[in-house]
Amino acid sequence: MKIRMKFGKTGPVKFVGHLDVMRYFQKAFRRADVDIAYSKGFSPHQILSFASPLGIGLTSEGEYLDAEFHSVDTTKVMLDKINSVMNEGIFLLEFKKLPDQVKNGMASVAAADYEISFRPGYYNVDAFLQQAEQFLCQDSIIMTKETKRSQKEVDILPMIYEFRASQKGGLSPEDMIEKAAMGFTMADQTLYLKVKAGSDKNLKPDLVMEAFCNFLGFDYNKKGFMFHRLDMYLSDENGELKPLGSAGEDILSPISDQQSETR
Repeated sequence: MKIRMKFGKTGPVKFVGHLDVMRYFQKAFRRADVDIAYSKGFSPHQILSFASPLGIGLTSEGEYLDAEFHSVDTTKVMLDKINSVMNEGIFLLEFKKLPDQVKNGMASVAAADYEISFRPGYYNVDAFLQQAEQFLCQDSIIMTKETKRSQKEVDILPMIYEFRASQKGGLSPEDMIEKAAMGFTMADQTLYLKVKAGSDKNLKPDLVMEAFCNFLGFDYNKKGFMFHRLDMYLSDENGELKPLGSAGEDILSPISDQQSETR
């Protein structure tokens, strides 16, 4: 059966690259002794796939991992079991069963949103907070996008869905306490950004901030910003953006492959 897990990365773990995160989860599942499925052949490996990998140096509470299991307990039991063997700074937030026909996370990603905070001593923060909405009033925002093979100029404006100033990310006091307990640093003044993401077209938040600095007449220094991914989204049949986790459902009683096939 297909399972979609949502997880977070905080603290020093933000400097761990994607391939090492993948190996980390393989070892964590073995330590937790869960009934994960393996591929066939001479070199079997766990059947895992990640949604859009997180860049080095970014924190997140919206990463997704799809895996196949032969049997699972309830969502609560599985979260407790796996989190009990995880290291500080990386943890599961959701554990949901997916319908068989759902595409994997990488193929489903349509958008992602970020909270951008400021490191002290680099910029006049008020200028960013006051001009965020005006930044999107331009006719176009031409930037040079770099790929592994080439560079090209593109208009990134259509790929920015939302960009605005935000006080503490718009969180309630209860949410702030919960996030602080997970290890997230809560900034008083931040920018909220939602952009197009996925294998087709993908806009990185640092390119948006580089364009914003150009708009304000500042030299861009990536060290002046901290990027935190909030979630990743799929586009439903009506074109509405919904969190990747919405494709699945919590597991309320233990399930095996045989039980899943009869449902």
